Amino acid sequence: MSSYDVAIIGSGPGGYVAAIRCAQLGMKTAIIEKYPTLGGTCLNVGCIPSKALLDSSHHYEDAVKHFEEHGIDIPGEVKVNLEKMIARKQSVVDQTCDGVKFLMKKNDIKVFEGTGSFKDKTHIDIKKSDGKSETIEAKNTIIATGSKPSNLPFIELDKERIITSTEALTLKEIPKHLIIIGGGAIGLELGQVYKRLGAEVTVIEYMDRIIPTMDAALSKELMKVMKKQKTKFNLSHKVKSVERKGDEVVVKADNKKGEEVEFTGDYCLISVGRRPYTKGLNAEAAGVKINDNGKIEVNEQLQTATSNIYAIGDVIRGAMLAHKAEEEGTLVAEQLADQKPHIDYNLIPGVVYTWPEVAAVGKTEEELKEAGVAYKSGQFPMRALGRSRASMDLDGFVKILTDEKTDEVLGVHMIGARCADLIAEAVTAMEFRASAEDISRMSHAHPTYAEAVKEAALAATGDRALHI
Repeated sequence: MSSYDVAIIGSGPGGYVAAIRCAQLGMKTAIIEKYPTLGGTCLNVGCIPSKALLDSSHHYEDAVKHFEEHGIDIPGEVKVNLEKMIARKQSVVDQTCDGVKFLMKKNDIKVFEGTGSFKDKTHIDIKKSDGKSETIEAKNTIIATGSKPSNLPFIELDKERIITSTEALTLKEIPKHLIIIGGGAIGLELGQVYKRLGAEVTVIEYMDRIIPTMDAALSKELMKVMKKQKTKFNLSHKVKSVERKGDEVVVKADNKKGEEVEFTGDYCLISVGRRPYTKGLNAEAAGVKINDNGKIEVNEQLQTATSNIYAIGDVIRGAMLAHKAEEEGTLVAEQLADQKPHIDYNLIPGVVYTWPEVAAVGKTEEELKEAGVAYKSGQFPMRALGRSRASMDLDGFVKILTDEKTDEVLGVHMIGARCADLIAEAVTAMEFRASAEDISRMSHAHPTYAEAVKEAALAATGDRALHI
């Protein structure tokens, strides 16, 4: 029987980063993955493929709508080759997953293909696809089994017309009318992909706004922009049934007045969040506790009820984000090496990769009001930037929230071009407990989108923004 200092079950961003860090710190490391490719949901059917399609569809939209204004004339009709677009997406996925495979080899990490199942707290049975199995011994184990798309109990997914995000990444045709149930990040991103390619897109959301976990100002601005892009929204609607009738899907919902509304499309994307995945883990055999929400219970050190077994990522409490899982994987690895790492969960940024992009870190305005915190707010519109005018990306703003007395930055909320990258400046500033004045006195290159961060900081210090 092979023995390891640490075994990781699951090879998503949390799992493979944990494995690499453990190996770097001198531990004999194994990683167990049930699928033939490494990388988990994020690399195979989540973050990476969806961003590839977002970029491809953005290029198409620019060619159709904006090239002429830029002085670029294209003879003939610009057409979508969906098959080639999907193939390019897959090549990006393959390259990325091969990169993880290379990193496992480079760091001398043993990869086992199969489903990992606890026999007890130090032994893991690995069942392979051919029915054979083997058992390994692990001094410590990190559970990183991730999540799967959630569903509503009365909806039957046929994965042909009534689909999840996984199937939406490999459609053989552009929908005529794509109905999306759920106005969160995943649904909006995939909805924008197919809207750009020519589909009619209707979003049905149970809450009274889209991206409901983010600052309300971001929700309002993103919906305004997407409405301009001709996406239809139906907020405060409770879906009651989803039924396939031939090549059509009929969705029935009650609006906020309690009236029944019917929607008909050719595809329906169920995008109502994700759920932790622990199937086949046999957690009970190792004394690992799973709560009523399906999440593995852990302490502040991410230990389960069994002290030598840890859990990270989507399978535990907190936001289901790849970069959160990576930080947790690193934290556990360094704790096992007797180091003193830390995570500030308040400073894990959230991003929606629509265009304009949406990004945020820290407290929302609603959270500060609820907590009774006295704060100041400074906001700057993207359209006031020279860089935004040069690129024709005028939508959005940056908003900075600060403590009224100390000027410390408590939250940064932004929507606009390249905000997914810009948010890192805010995370860095907040990690070092910067004030708005600190940010406002740092030189920002001109012309850049990042100037909006400086201007918002100036506004937060007392109506000092220079360019509005």
